[in-house]
Amino acid sequence: MGRIDPERLDATTEADLARQATADEAEARQEVAKLVLRVRKRLGLKQAEFAARIELLLETIRNWEQGRRYPTGAAKSLLKVLKKAPELALAALH
Repeated sequence: MGRIDPERLDATTEADLARQATADEAEARQEVAKLVLRVRKRLGLKQAEFAARIELLLETIRNWEQGRRYPTGAAKSLLKVLKKAPELALAALH
């Protein structure tokens, strides 16, 4: 663990915090984008095929893979299951 620099902490503005939050969110979207792409490629599916298999809109998959949006709730859980046991997860869906 690093030490806290009180001067730097005091100099941190709300704008600095907002910029960091925006950067963190962008990084999180890119990480999820990579995950979605890896899962889909591992299954050997095109975007449209993947969307159909997990019963989502093609646009949703595109948005996830391009980092414009990211899955939440049940969709996020489904991706975790698909990452660990893709064939089993797909079989359970149909």
